[in-house]
Amino acid sequence: MSQTGTLIERTIRERIILVGVALGGESMEEVESHLDELALLVATAGAEVVGRVVQRRGNPDPATYIGKGKATELAELSLTLDSDTTVFDDELSPAQQRNLEKILGRTAIDRTAVILDIFGQNASTLEGRAQVELALLRYRLPRLRGRGTSLSRQGGGIGARQGGGETKLEVDRRRILKRMTKLEAELKELTGTRRNQRKARARSRLSTISLVGYTNAGKSSVLNRLTDAGVLVQDRLFATLDPRTRRLDLPGGEPVLLSDTVGFVRKLPTQLVQAFRSTLEVVAESDLLVHVVDASAANPIEQIEAVRTVLDEIGAGEVPELMAFNKADLRAWNKTTCAAGRRKALGGNGGVVDAAQVVSFRSLSTEAKRLVGEYPGSVAVSALTGEGIEALVTALADRLRAMNHMVELLVPYDRGEVVAAIHREGEVVVEQHEDRATRLRVRLDGPGAARFADFVVPAS
Repeated sequence: MSQTGTLIERTIRERIILVGVALGGESMEEVESHLDELALLVATAGAEVVGRVVQRRGNPDPATYIGKGKATELAELSLTLDSDTTVFDDELSPAQQRNLEKILGRTAIDRTAVILDIFGQNASTLEGRAQVELALLRYRLPRLRGRGTSLSRQGGGIGARQGGGETKLEVDRRRILKRMTKLEAELKELTGTRRNQRKARARSRLSTISLVGYTNAGKSSVLNRLTDAGVLVQDRLFATLDPRTRRLDLPGGEPVLLSDTVGFVRKLPTQLVQAFRSTLEVVAESDLLVHVVDASAANPIEQIEAVRTVLDEIGAGEVPELMAFNKADLRAWNKTTCAAGRRKALGGNGGVVDAAQVVSFRSLSTEAKRLVGEYPGSVAVSALTGEGIEALVTALADRLRAMNHMVELLVPYDRGEVVAAIHREGEVVVEQHEDRATRLRVRLDGPGAARFADFVVPAS
């Protein structure tokens, strides 16, 4: 059994029915939009959407989430469509999942299981595989009860990639807990190594910038465009799980470190946030975040809020942010005229098609300008064509300079090594040679300004 991945390679695509529930004041349009995204997640996991069910309720049913009557209707639909699995957009409790599977006679999982499955497919590094497996085990542990004599579902499929178990529940639980303890120890060691690397970078006095954003917003493409990094770029969700850091030289010549990070998504599983917390520390410790947004998305504002929710959760909510609206070469969805066609394309009629087939005739440049107008200081870019990249680099340089301190220093001529260090660590705006010392006007970050505090000229 592999640590994170697939037990059974699919030769026939798993057939999926999606279920969404409008709770409280949530509109049916919002639920349909969320199911559109869930359909993309299911397609990324390698399965096929054959139908969807939407329901309005005041509160979730404690036993089945959707109520016994609706569950019975769903069972009949599953038979009619010959589906293999039902995927709920909201998280199911272990009891709800067991009850639904009894009524449906087939697997019932939630959005969390689909996302974990995708992460399991994409994890490649030792740390990434360990993080994903730990998240999977945390998710599976409370769901052991009621699995019969074996944990392995012989049909495979989404939510069942992590492999088989043994016959006794107590043995299964003990085995999983033992494995979790081992993974946590391995990750603790890997986290220590990563922190030592970050400390070494911090000693280099280089500013750090992290690319953050919704999954498939184009962060890796932006990194490649800015630094020729050559990292993996795919038009699929969660293609990048492991952070990659590259050096970027700003227009003034000052170097910075630019990191690509895992994409976020609405309702990102808590297990993943916990497991990837050490990896995401690079975001919280950054000097500046570049929030990459897919300006062609159906609802970019909702994606922005989802990303900011995760940033708050990992302690990065206060890090300065620069918005970059990517994919300026694409056209945007027209929410009023194309909504029905888009829902049909994304699973209401058996499959997922390219979004470009169901787009409006409205130019995205207009949409991008509107978004830039709503977020002062933001830029519109296309990582594919390079449009706006120069403006993005200029904005990065301006934001970092604005965050630094402008100080005036007076350094005696016999301290030439100090002048050299100032040139290395800061941006020298003015340098004048006076009778006994060199006077410099320099832009420095906080630690740099503190280091040269003995040479600061007091303000008159």
